[in-house]
Amino acid sequence: MTEPDTDRDGVTDPTVDSAALGPLDGATDVHVHLMPDRLLDAIRGALHEAAGWEFPHPTERDAIEAELRAHGVDRYCALPYAHEPGIAAELNDWVRQRAAASEMCVPFATVHGEDDVRAVVREAFEGGARGLKFQCPVQEVGPDDPRLDPAFELAAEYDRPILFHAGTAPMFEDSPHVGVDAFRSFLESYPEVRGCCAHMGAFETEAFVATVREHDNAFLDTCFAMSTAVGDYMSFDPDSVDDAVFEDLAGRVMFGSDYPNIPHPYRAEYEGLVSRDLSSSARAALFGGAAERFLGRRG
Repeated sequence: MTEPDTDRDGVTDPTVDSAALGPLDGATDVHVHLMPDRLLDAIRGALHEAAGWEFPHPTERDAIEAELRAHGVDRYCALPYAHEPGIAAELNDWVRQRAAASEMCVPFATVHGEDDVRAVVREAFEGGARGLKFQCPVQEVGPDDPRLDPAFELAAEYDRPILFHAGTAPMFEDSPHVGVDAFRSFLESYPEVRGCCAHMGAFETEAFVATVREHDNAFLDTCFAMSTAVGDYMSFDPDSVDDAVFEDLAGRVMFGSDYPNIPHPYRAEYEGLVSRDLSSSARAALFGGAAERFLGRRG
């Protein structure tokens, strides 16, 4: 079956068979942003101002899901984050409401460090949120921030995973809220909680990979960093990550895209991954099995 795809300028090309680009039939994308337009517009505006990036992709849930389905994705984690106090509870409700009307959407939740963290997170988990997302440099809360301890304790109680933007990419080298040491501190303080660092931990990828090797509760996702377009936007080479990483850590490296907040076509997020010489088991883990393990018994 031929599905429309897009070229590097975001123009639809009906002659491209997305299925031929990779084994995404039934894949899970663990890193998709589903938020109200006012928030996504603000995020995109900040990225445009800082880096000049343009974002051609739609932000409405139905349009997001149509694009994901066109590439063989049948499930995705919807990740919100609260850049200021007082908005997380409403934002979490917004995501859960849209997930309730979707067969694809796995809702995550967030909380700001200045909120009533325990109350917001408990309400989110009781309402069906399947995990937590923290954009550490933007929210100014790191994986080792004691203000988040109530959230981490509840994640352990409810068996919910946490996905952090804990690396320094693409423009957060000076942030005190990111880095492998803070992520490692979280893993060691909460060994019963599964924690993922987005973007392969770039720009400290080697150190994050070593950390995942050392901690059974640690995961990575591939979004943006492993894109074939990443070199157009930041100084990172996906080829610096050897195939052995995906083999040795099969079950703990997950496919993610950062869609729709990417300035390139969706297929760029996976075409480099599917071209790697991986075993069938490592490939299956990358595009689905690792996400099952990360999400846990309700995966």
